[in-house]
Amino acid sequence: MRYVTADVFTDRPFGGNQLAVFPDARGIAEELLLPITREFNFSEVTFCYPPETPAGTRKVRIFTPGGELQFAGHPTIGTAHVLVATGEVPATGDLTTLVFEEGVGPVPVRVRSAGGTPVFAQLSTATLPEIGPPPPSRGMLAEILSLDANDIGFGGQGPQAISVGHPFLLIPLRDVSAVKRARIRVEKWEQTVRAYWAPEIMVFAVDGTESPTHLRARMFAPGINIPEDPATGSAVACLAGYLAQRSAETSGTLRWTVDQGIEMGRPSRLEIEADKHMGAVTAIRVGGASVIVSEGTMTLPAVG
Repeated sequence: MRYVTADVFTDRPFGGNQLAVFPDARGIAEELLLPITREFNFSEVTFCYPPETPAGTRKVRIFTPGGELQFAGHPTIGTAHVLVATGEVPATGDLTTLVFEEGVGPVPVRVRSAGGTPVFAQLSTATLPEIGPPPPSRGMLAEILSLDANDIGFGGQGPQAISVGHPFLLIPLRDVSAVKRARIRVEKWEQTVRAYWAPEIMVFAVDGTESPTHLRARMFAPGINIPEDPATGSAVACLAGYLAQRSAETSGTLRWTVDQGIEMGRPSRLEIEADKHMGAVTAIRVGGASVIVSEGTMTLPAVG
């Protein structure tokens, strides 16, 4: 079975978040999907199938080493890039629109090309932000993150759990130094957050080196065998909803850039947008560049 690997949310190899894509997974037995994912040992692997609806471009299933996800950002962005770059989905000029049938529903992705080569892809979330139950106390979150309680929060903003297809616990930190110092204490996480509505944690802070809308973030997901993720599109989609809901702007499009993966040596740049109308968030988009790194074939064992 043919596969392609890409680095996502980066414009150069060996940065961003790794992804393996099987452009045509129809010949892969169901019981092999998870073992194949674990063989790559990437954050995610995607398996593509013919669409099941007239509006769909492909049905896409997303797996982590811990199991299947209903939605994830970097696999969606990276899969769109791979399909267009390899000609599996023909480009339609400088802008190609795909619709992926994912567990969360149809996810539109726009791929921008230059000189026939895809350079940027942007997804629109299938759902709007859903707010989860109250998170653990700031003191407990500080213990989980190996930080002080006064590191949690900035500008009156506090932790909140949000989902736009996959839930995350968003924890604002007072500065980039606190983001760098964060370390998950797994035993504390297991005692308090493992069973919570949003067990995956994203910490973030304002990084004013470029602009007031430039952020630094990290994401920890020990429950799905991802100690730290270098770029998490679904988490920053939640972050766009979090920031938009707190913005004084009542209507228009709000934009931020997020750097992630710096501490892992895999720098990633994610671009997020949120539309608001009369105070309500009406759309969320996540985008970034990707690069193809390798192509190959995998010989699969017989099953049954």
